[in-house]
Amino acid sequence: MGGAIYDGSGGSPYVADLAIQGDAIAAIGDLDTLRGRIEINASGLAVAPGFINMLSWADNSLIHDGRSLSDIYQGVTLEVMGEGWSMGPWNDAMKEEEKDSQGDIKYDITWTTLGEYLQFLEDKGVSTNVTSFVGAATVRIHEIGYEDRHATPEELERMKALVRQAMEEGAVGVGSSLPYVPANFAPTEELIALAKVAAEYNGMYISHIRDESNRIFESLEEFFTVVRAADIRGEIYHLKASQKQNYHKLDEVIRRIEAARAEGLAVTADMYTYHASSTGLDYVMPAWVQEGGHDAFIQRLKDSTIREQLIGDMQMIPPEDILLVSFRQDSLRYLTGKTLADVMAMWGTSPEVTAINLIIRDDSRIGTVRFTMSEDNVQKKAALPWVSFCSDAASMAPEKPFTNSQPHPRAYGSFARLLGKYVREEKIVTLEDAIRRLTHFPASNLNLDHRGLLAPGYFADVVVFDPETVTDHATFEEPHQLATGVQHVFVNGTRVLRSAKHTGATPGRFVKGPGWTGDKE
Repeated sequence: MGGAIYDGSGGSPYVADLAIQGDAIAAIGDLDTLRGRIEINASGLAVAPGFINMLSWADNSLIHDGRSLSDIYQGVTLEVMGEGWSMGPWNDAMKEEEKDSQGDIKYDITWTTLGEYLQFLEDKGVSTNVTSFVGAATVRIHEIGYEDRHATPEELERMKALVRQAMEEGAVGVGSSLPYVPANFAPTEELIALAKVAAEYNGMYISHIRDESNRIFESLEEFFTVVRAADIRGEIYHLKASQKQNYHKLDEVIRRIEAARAEGLAVTADMYTYHASSTGLDYVMPAWVQEGGHDAFIQRLKDSTIREQLIGDMQMIPPEDILLVSFRQDSLRYLTGKTLADVMAMWGTSPEVTAINLIIRDDSRIGTVRFTMSEDNVQKKAALPWVSFCSDAASMAPEKPFTNSQPHPRAYGSFARLLGKYVREEKIVTLEDAIRRLTHFPASNLNLDHRGLLAPGYFADVVVFDPETVTDHATFEEPHQLATGVQHVFVNGTRVLRSAKHTGATPGRFVKGPGWTGDKE
């Protein structure tokens, strides 16, 4: 009652009451004559639609802990997964590989398709809503494995059929992540073919473009080519110009995107609010050494002849800019929080040899944080009206097993940092526009039904927060710190956060994309 309503449209806020009945918003206005079973005095607080995390890696973390603490405490009510890799469709070999690669979080795989996985989460109980893109790499692995070759016509038809099935089950589109093996083995024509299927169902093509550094312009043009040829809405994951020699290119990237939008291409982007990225240590390795899957990769790293060639082909950045944050083996976790340069000094080896030996010993990609962006560019991106926001991280809790690793602070702070640093402190974005770009804008891009606005009849995903105090606390040194300032969160009409305390409720649902062929909600 009496809160400042930011309805998600980007318009000016207004003071009003908001009533929830069941899972929907029943009324907004002067509701003094009505009495509710639960009444919240929101005077002095902002009332907004629940926030949408456009790139979430909560797929495993929600299986272990459905509370989604790190995101709920920032007002996130929808996790959008599927950056090139999705939790279905899987064949038996993929299920076995997934089980073999599990770390601290272990689980049985009781699903096969992407829709079955998302329904599994809803049935298990999660606090946030969930949805996903179907991974272009996932359908490629399903039919081709990890081989560096083009799909045969028959394989491509089967891949398209898998995308079609995922779209009819409720996927919101097809996602690619093109720097990684085996995604980077896919030619542009394959991406177009898969995107055309998603377009049939009014889905989106979303992409971690093939290169965000030295070949960013060529990669951007490939993205435009896919969007044009498939006649589909397109989004660029975590827009950036990576590495110092490329910082200046961001202005031209923005110019080209805005020219494409002026041309009529429905292209957008998303971002996280930090100057560091996060990926595996294997990101510095060329594709050829990773062909064939993880076991083949490790065997090549152990081959002295191959190592000699590999060292010359590795794309290293300054080792002091690579922070080691997660390991699979307990014996290596003492290195968590150290840089690659620190380990080089300890072991007396070169950057390349240190990276190779670490991956062999951990038998994993090894999680890293990479300081490869500029704060000036982060601010430029945050000001763009066609950019939404993401964490590009799991949704976790400041307790074991999550504290066994040292994640990027974006897992706990990306959205609160937008509202605290870039809205309140830096005044780069107005609060109205930040909320629009956290809610109605991504919901519209995803073509979601009755989500992303505060309006009668819309699902009651609602966040109540204090614009004067909302703050991120996670740091690169101590990332496991929940954001503060969000007081109440409702998901589908059920209160998940009450006076900044999690209620334990798990009302999250599998939010279906526009191609879903089941019964409508």
